[in-house]
This record gives sequence, structure tokens and C-alpha cells, in this order.
Amino acid sequence: MFRRPLTTVVFGLLCALVPMAAQAGPGEAAQVLATLSADPVARDKAIDNGARNATFCANCHGQSGVSNIPDVPNLAAQHPEYLLKQMNAFITGARKAPFMEGLMRALSPQERAELVLFFATRGAPAGVSGDPGQVATGKAAFAQLCARCHGADAHGTATAPRLAGQQPKYLRTSLMRYLTLSGERFYAPMTAQVTKLGEERIEPVIQYLRTLR
Repeated sequence: MFRRPLTTVVFGLLCALVPMAAQAGPGEAAQVLATLSADPVARDKAIDNGARNATFCANCHGQSGVSNIPDVPNLAAQHPEYLLKQMNAFITGARKAPFMEGLMRALSPQERAELVLFFATRGAPAGVSGDPGQVATGKAAFAQLCARCHGADAHGTATAPRLAGQQPKYLRTSLMRYLTLSGERFYAPMTAQVTKLGEERIEPVIQYLRTLR
């Protein structure tokens, strides 16, 4: 059975007690990220700082952003702007996960910007081979329904996540939440596309994405 280290659990519980009012608005972190990204020296220093702060993320997401847990997403090689938007969504309550909400609220805008720069510069996991028939079906479905937002290579953008090499179980759970309208995931464009995809093509798409890096 997986157990989080006590220090991480205690840290998460303490974070949950941090009042949202004490945190700077999400826009400030975006400004910090833009400033750091424009200065190569400051950016390199921020990545080093992010590596140290990533200790609190490593227990679930892996020290270099490749997850240790099948239903926890990889963060490595994601776009920094996209990662920051997800952090901010936890802070505002747009995404629900008590542990993550508390952790994100405990980080300063500077620390959040440094973390996303660190993870964005980590190497993505290597692709693996899959069943040729399923991979071909998934590739065609991805090109038809997913590539417009996630990119032809599934490397994502500032507004859509990188899917190449993502954890299969995490992808499966997320796509099924959109498909079943469970309430845990809702974004109208995604819901529409996953509905077109249908449950029968979810697995082929996942198998195709596993082959990419």
C-alpha cells in the first residue's frame, strides 16, 4: 500500500489552513513567469530554485516530473503557462483536490513560477510500443478530434496539456469523466470532442499516445 511520507502529509495539512485571502492573485504568478522567461540568467536561477521546491511534488509526480503513481499525471515537458494555469485553478477552487489546493495556496507567486519552469524543462518519458491495430486507430482518431488543440505531436500548448507519454490510467480516468459527465471534469469543448470519440476509441487513443515522446 502506498503511503506518503509524514512530512509531506503534515505539510499538506498545514497548507490547507492557509487562508486564500493571504495569497497573491493568480495574475501575479503569470507576470513573474513572463519576467523570468524573458531573462535567460534569471530563468536558469529560477529552474534551480524550482528543483529544490519540487521536493514537495516528487512524492506523487516524481522528482523530475515523471509520475510514480499511474493515476497521477506526469508534469515533465508540459508548457509552463499551462502548468501555472492548473496551479491557479487549484488556488481559485476551479479544480477540486484538497491536498493540492492547500499546497498551491502555500506557495508564493515566485515559487509557483519557478516550479513550472523546472518541470517544463524536464525530459518527457520515452514512448513505448503498442498493438499496431490499436495504435493506428488511435492515431487516426487523435488527428481527427484532438490534434487541433493538443498539437499534431500531442506536445500541447500554453492552453492545452501535453498528452504524449502521459500516464495511461490518468488519461483513461480523465477522458471517462468527460464522457460520463461525472462533474469532476467539465470543459465544454473537451466534453464535445470526447463524446464524438466515444468510449470505444478511448483506449486506442491512449495506446497511440503511449508511443509518443
